Amino acid sequence: MDFTFIIILAIGLSFDSFAISVCTGLAVPHITFWRASRVALVLAFFQGVMPLLGYFFGRQIQPLIAEWDHWIAFALLSILGIKMISESFKTPGKANTSRDPLAWITLIWMAVATSIDALAVGFSFAFLEISVLTATLTIGSVTYLAGMLGMLAGKTTGPRLGKRMEIIGGLILIGIGVKILVTHLSQGA
Repeated sequence: MDFTFIIILAIGLSFDSFAISVCTGLAVPHITFWRASRVALVLAFFQGVMPLLGYFFGRQIQPLIAEWDHWIAFALLSILGIKMISESFKTPGKANTSRDPLAWITLIWMAVATSIDALAVGFSFAFLEISVLTATLTIGSVTYLAGMLGMLAGKTTGPRLGKRMEIIGGLILIGIGVKILVTHLSQGA
């Protein structure tokens, strides 16, 4: 997988964090740069570490499922993409709006929740020829930028943008899964 696809994958994965950041910008409209940066760094850290964890787990079982690895990568990315798209149509619960998004425990829970899909993507890295370090750093960096932009967007545009970004992110993940499957099938792998 070349760097262009790593960037596209990172953008797709960052849309959950972007949506959370939009909500944070809405909830805390006068957030300072340093507090916003702390939120974005925590989101980026978890979004970057989860693929690494998934990769190491996937490497352990890769020899057992090498024959179907492209189907597994396709299925995981497609399921995650469909999940992101379906969640974009749900209305957020009232319980989420009453929490302080800048509290450490809330921030960590948000970061873990938005990075579970990155864990599954990291699992699929074990079956692909990819530099996991480059992918991890790229995913973390793109997520940081998405987080900062999301908080800015939340402060200025409102909640409409977050839903659309989740749909686009889901479509990107599905598209990458299809590309992996088509590439492997066309090579006779």
